Amino acid sequence: MDKSSQQLLFERIILAELEAKKIRPPLKWAGGKYQLLEHIKKMLPPGNRLIEPFVGSGIVFLNSNYKRYVLNDINKDLMIFYKILKKDGLSFIKYCRKLFIPKNNTSEQYYDLREEFNTVKDEFRKSALFLYINKHGYNGLCRYNSKGDINVPFGRYKTPYFPENEMCLFWIKSKRAALKIKDFEIIMQEALPGDVIYCDPPYVALSSTSNFTAYSAGGFDKDKQNRLALAAQEMADRGIPVLISNHSTPYTARIYQNATLKREYAVRRLISCNSSKREHAKELLALYLPP
Repeated sequence: MDKSSQQLLFERIILAELEAKKIRPPLKWAGGKYQLLEHIKKMLPPGNRLIEPFVGSGIVFLNSNYKRYVLNDINKDLMIFYKILKKDGLSFIKYCRKLFIPKNNTSEQYYDLREEFNTVKDEFRKSALFLYINKHGYNGLCRYNSKGDINVPFGRYKTPYFPENEMCLFWIKSKRAALKIKDFEIIMQEALPGDVIYCDPPYVALSSTSNFTAYSAGGFDKDKQNRLALAAQEMADRGIPVLISNHSTPYTARIYQNATLKREYAVRRLISCNSSKREHAKELLALYLPP
């Protein structure tokens, strides 16, 4: 069997694995949808292409089966990581593994590598460091300061997990996907008949001390939450279904009042600075369907 045939067989095996089980994403991500995934899949309408304006960890992309995808996020570091993984595949995965050694799992080395991430220009190196910080930093946070630098503290994990299999699965399936770095409204406006849109925006805070919006410099305020709800209604009016996930609060109930269908689910969330305090939070899925 020649190399091209081996590669094709390898990809078919990987895709079969993707369709057979629930796949965890390569990155930790605040507000991840692992617990909510089956509910999301049941509510997602059929279509030819799934558009994700806020792709985040990519868990819905990895666990759905559309012919094509548009994966978008305003977080440039995240999307360049995905672009490098898509383009360089196994060589990038091999390079990233070199960072996951005991010598690098100390606070001194972590802060040195974090500083390098915030200053390095080479996208290949920066993307490898993005993965390193994601797995070695505190609680998988992706948080930026006012200068746009990542400032996540050291996580102090005994043996940070290297997501080799998850990266490989993402690399193979990303061949079906176009990767974008645009404002969510622009991406939604580019939708065509036959598309489906799934929106997982930074969540509305449950309290004044909880914050799920610092995934990119600039955050995601209530004005943007309102704009998203209006954009979803506009897409539905154009014949394109939109599913949105968010915290269930009086505010989200109000801005999604025109949704065709709403469902609430209780999930375990870390909603305190204390990692031992995991409480149930209500998640809302709001589906906008064409008239």
